[in-house]
Amino acid sequence: MTSTMQSEYRNLPLDSLTESPNNPRKSFDEASLNELAESIKTQGILAPLVVRPVDHHFEIVAGARRYRAAQRAGLETAPVRIVELTDAQALETSIVENLQRRDVHPLDEAQGFAALMRLEEPKYTIEQIGAKCGKSPVYVAARLRLIELAAPVAEAFAKDEIGVGHALLLAKLQPAQQEEALAACYQEQYANGSKAKRILLPVRHLQQWIEHNILLELAAAPFSKEDTALVPEAGSCVDCPKRTGHNVLLFEGIAAKHDSCSDPKCWALKVDAHIRQSIAAKPKLVQISTAYGPASVDSPVVPRNKYVEIRPQTDSGKPANQKQRDWPEYKTCKYTTEAIVTEGSEKGETKRVCANPECPIHHARKPKPATDAGFKAEQEKRRREEAIAQTTGLRVLKAIGDAVPVRLMKRDLLFVAEWLATALDERRISIMLRLHGVGKVNGATDAPAKMLATFLRKADESTLGRILVEVAVLQSAHSPNEAAKALHEAAEFYKVDVAAITAKVKQEFAAKEKATKSNKAAPKPAGKASKKAAAA
Repeated sequence: MTSTMQSEYRNLPLDSLTESPNNPRKSFDEASLNELAESIKTQGILAPLVVRPVDHHFEIVAGARRYRAAQRAGLETAPVRIVELTDAQALETSIVENLQRRDVHPLDEAQGFAALMRLEEPKYTIEQIGAKCGKSPVYVAARLRLIELAAPVAEAFAKDEIGVGHALLLAKLQPAQQEEALAACYQEQYANGSKAKRILLPVRHLQQWIEHNILLELAAAPFSKEDTALVPEAGSCVDCPKRTGHNVLLFEGIAAKHDSCSDPKCWALKVDAHIRQSIAAKPKLVQISTAYGPASVDSPVVPRNKYVEIRPQTDSGKPANQKQRDWPEYKTCKYTTEAIVTEGSEKGETKRVCANPECPIHHARKPKPATDAGFKAEQEKRRREEAIAQTTGLRVLKAIGDAVPVRLMKRDLLFVAEWLATALDERRISIMLRLHGVGKVNGATDAPAKMLATFLRKADESTLGRILVEVAVLQSAHSPNEAAKALHEAAEFYKVDVAAITAKVKQEFAAKEKATKSNKAAPKPAGKASKKAAAA
C-alpha cells in the first residue's frame, strides 16, 4: 500500500519528533548505536527519516535508530520526509523498512507481522504480508509463530542464548514441551575438573530430539483419528492444528515424511480413552504389558514373560520360511485370544496372545537331554548357531551404539550409566567389557565390575550415551527369545541392517571352519624319532 499524498522534505528539530509506539523494533544494540552516532558526527544523516504529522508533533514511521543515534551525536535537527499516512499505512511502512535492516531481531519481526494481522482494516493474510515484505509465506508463518514462545524460551532467544534456528523449531511445539526441548539445546562439557561449560548444540540435534521425543506418527495411532467423541475437548486429529500435516507452513522442514501429532499429552489422553472404550466393549479382552520388570500386585495386566504373542507368518498367512513352522510364536492354539496392551510400548494396540501356562505349544516344558550320537550332533549344531547368534548380537549392539546421538549432559549420562551398571550380572558385565575392549589392550586384572566402573568414569558423552542404549538392550534380554526381540526392536529404531551383519558373521564362521578342516587334513611333520630312523 502506498500513500496518495506527496512527500515533503524538511529539516526538523529533534524535539519535535517522537517514536511510534507501534514500531516493531523494540531492541537496539548499544554498541551499534554508538558506532552510528560516531558516523553521524562526521557524515551526518545520509537517509532522511520518514515521519507523519500526528496532532502537534511528528511521529517517526521509519528511522528510530537514526533518531536515537542523532541524539547521542548531539544533533539539534534531522532531515525528514513528511508523508500523510493512516495507521495501517504507517505500520506497513515501518515493518517493510525495518526488514531491510540486518540487525532487526526476529522477535521484533514477529511482533510487526502480528500487528498487521490484528488490523481490522485492511485485512492481511500471511501471503499478502509476504508479498509486501518480499518474504515467502513460510517465512512469515514461522516468524508469527515466535509470538507463541514460552517466556523462558523467548528470554533465552532475546539474550542470544539460542539461535533463530533453535527458536523456530521450539516455536512449532506446544508451550508444555518448549521448556523441556529448550534443555535439549545445550550440552555441558567438563575439562580437567573445572566448572561445567554449557555448549549450544547445532539445530540438527534439536530437530532429532524433537522427532524422537515429541512428535508421534499418526499412522501408528491405535485410536481412530476421525473420532470426535473419543476425547470431546480435543476433537478429531483430522482437524487439529497441532497435526503436522494440517499446518504445512508451520511444520515445514520437520517430520516432513510423516503426518505426526505434536501434542504427546493429547495423544496419551486418546490412547487411555481408546483402552477404556475397548475394554468396555469387550470385557473378556486380556490386558497385557510390553514393559520389562515385575507386574504390580493385584494387577489385571499380564506381564510380558507370562504370555506369548502370536505373530502373523506373512500377509498371505503362509510361513516366510520352513523354520517358522516350528517357532511357537508362529503357531496358534485353543487358548489363543485377543489382548490389548495397557502398559509399556505399543500401548493401546491389540494383539493375539496365549497366556495359558498349561498350553503345551507356547509354554512347553523343555525335554530332558539324550545321550546318543544324534543328540551330540544336534548339540554341536545348536552351539554353533548360538555362537553365530551371539556374535551377530554383539555386532548389532555395536551398530546400535554407533547410531546413538549425543543428547544428554555428561553428568546425567554418567549418573544413569553407573546406576544401571550396578544392576548388571557378571555375564552382562563381561559382554560390555568385550564390546568396548576394556582390559584387552592394557591387560588389566581388576574385577570385571571395577573395570567397568573405571571405564565409565573416563568415558566421554558420546560413549556414555551409547552405553545407556546397550545396557538397556542387555537388561531387557531375560531369555534367548527376548534377547532376539530386544535386538530387533533396537536395530529397527536405529535403522541397523541386521541381515547384512548376520550374513557377514556367517561368512566369517564358514571361513574359520574351512580353515580348521584344512589344518586337520594337512600331513603332520616328521618327529625326532622318524628323523633318526631315516638317518640310520
